[in-house]
Amino acid sequence: MKFGHQTTLRNEILIEGKGVHGNRPVRVMLRPDAINAGIRFLRTGLKSGHERLLRAHWSEVGMTRLCTVLGQDSTGSVGTVEHLMAALRGLGLDNVLVEIDGPEVPILDGSAQDFVELIDEAGIVEQKAPRRYLKVLKSVRIEEGEGFAELAPARRGFKLDVAIDFANPVIGAQRYEMELDSRKFRNDIAGARTFGFVSDVKKLWAAGLALGSTLQNSVAIEGERILNPEGLRFNDEFVRHKLLDAIGDLALAGAPIIGSYRSLRGGHKMNVAVLEALFADPSAYTYVQDSPSVRPLVGQAELGLAGAATFAPGVD
Repeated sequence: MKFGHQTTLRNEILIEGKGVHGNRPVRVMLRPDAINAGIRFLRTGLKSGHERLLRAHWSEVGMTRLCTVLGQDSTGSVGTVEHLMAALRGLGLDNVLVEIDGPEVPILDGSAQDFVELIDEAGIVEQKAPRRYLKVLKSVRIEEGEGFAELAPARRGFKLDVAIDFANPVIGAQRYEMELDSRKFRNDIAGARTFGFVSDVKKLWAAGLALGSTLQNSVAIEGERILNPEGLRFNDEFVRHKLLDAIGDLALAGAPIIGSYRSLRGGHKMNVAVLEALFADPSAYTYVQDSPSVRPLVGQAELGLAGAATFAPGVD
């Protein structure tokens, strides 16, 4: 695949599952879309009978507590978009219509792995138009308590450096650095699952949240134990998942980023806030096309099989 050309899906993808917070069934269709369409969410299944079209863009974010929600009001919003967005960005997709009949993207196994496998099966095709990249020209930084998130210039590609620090010894201090490409994303990041503490989940249940959280879609920590019988997929799965979330949230820039991202004790709120800070300063960024110094994101995913892909997970 050539440098700098836009991409879309070769075939449609059907995904069925439940949302992690509402625990309600949801049906999602990922459809090929036109040049320059970007990633868009079409919310269907509303009581009004109408549909709502939302751009996958930081300016559309209405909430960042526990997950990233598109939609400035609750009517027709779409939550938990970060894992799907990470898969789309990690595999280099530019133009996709996400048709969804419920308020949350299915949690599946709590990572981006199932999305990646479905995209690989459906295939990715090149479109006859140059890709537009968002190039960071100067550093922007936001801080909250002991944490921060920062976007800075880079000569090429998109580099990420994410660090976390939990008092609980099961997690502790972890750090992961990478330059994003489809091979590294597929092998090293996509399978990292969301995680949480049992004490926190009980509080969320009482508040009507995390109702679909199970050991099949989350790494659960109680005291100094991991409750999942299979254990961790990576020794540092926790920080890898935080990096996965960052990729998904930063995909809401609306274009692949040429730059570097660093965070400490970050999360959805700071990921979106640093994009807001970047776009608040017109001198901090520009757009470029067909840059020879940009590493292509798309790898083996474009060698997909014909036919629509389907996944219907079992949820407790």
